[in-house]
Amino acid sequence: MDLGRESRWEKDAMTVEIVFSLVTSAVLAGVIFAVVWALVQALDLSGSAEKGVLVGGALLGAVAGVWRLVRVLLRFGAQRRMGH
Repeated sequence: MDLGRESRWEKDAMTVEIVFSLVTSAVLAGVIFAVVWALVQALDLSGSAEKGVLVGGALLGAVAGVWRLVRVLLRFGAQRRMGH
């Protein structure tokens, strides 16, 4: 009977870790884009320069978000295999 509880706890832990990684990666991507947007506003860029910097910021934010997502999930998987 305890085996069922353990598997349930493991599933719950996995769910929490997935949600944590999704939320933190979205926040990281949003913060990076916000910093780039603030930089564009501070430098008073316009036209194609503004668009290029914003697209670069969006790409940088997306890459950082995916990096965070993968990093958290891989760390969780490694800890789970070690039995923690």
